[in-house]
Amino acid sequence: MYRPGPPLGAFVDCFWHYDGDPPPAARERALPSGCLDLIINLDADCLEFFAPDAVTPLGPFPGVVLNGAAAGFVTIGARPRNAVMGVHFKPGGAFPFLGVPAGDLEGMQVPLDALWGPSARELRERLAAVATLGERFAMLERCLRERVRSSHARHPAVVEALRAFEDPWLASVAQVNSLTGLSPRQLIARFREQVGLAPKAYWRVRRFQAALRRLESARDAGGAEIAAEHGYFDQAHWIREFRAFSGMSPRAYLARECARPNHVPLRGKNIQSFTA
Repeated sequence: MYRPGPPLGAFVDCFWHYDGDPPPAARERALPSGCLDLIINLDADCLEFFAPDAVTPLGPFPGVVLNGAAAGFVTIGARPRNAVMGVHFKPGGAFPFLGVPAGDLEGMQVPLDALWGPSARELRERLAAVATLGERFAMLERCLRERVRSSHARHPAVVEALRAFEDPWLASVAQVNSLTGLSPRQLIARFREQVGLAPKAYWRVRRFQAALRRLESARDAGGAEIAAEHGYFDQAHWIREFRAFSGMSPRAYLARECARPNHVPLRGKNIQSFTA
């Protein structure tokens, strides 16, 4: 991983790079984070995505794809020994680079050339030709520095709302409306434009992420305990939300023994069965 400094650090959480042994499974679920991601296959000009059944292929897709913010998991194909890199944007951080409202990409995998034109494929080719990891990160950083649109900085109300949604004691979206001074309709429009999800959907995803981190850090924690800590009505509510965002129960998730946060390998002969 590489975390860029100013000004990109305000928009980008990290650049990442993977090049090594084959992944533990041919397909994996990428769980929702409330953020957008740029994915670049350096080995071949293609990427694989599948429908929620993990069987039906979507696409075809070129080797540079922007994964829109979503309120559900995405199933990704993992080819043997891929060299892959990408950008994980901060919440609302991708908006200045898109040229379109982030909400227009909700739940979609969009070839980057649909937004950037031929320069998207040229970027992949130049990154693949570079010899070292440091050079790849530097090249990607220069590219984003050149493309950032300062006029599209996050709206102050969106910044305030993003901060409020990280509060574990937040009780309702109405509280966020009162903090921002926007009407419910105005907040939905502005937030979805810049973040990619409606406020309530984003709040649910971020609460799920906080509870997921708690589950991973304390694997023996009870469901009722996690539910109470993160504002769920009860344990049943927590389990329903977990299933909605991951496609499986908390117990099944822990059994997957995920090596990377938010990436669940789908192993076995029947990959559709991992919903227990």
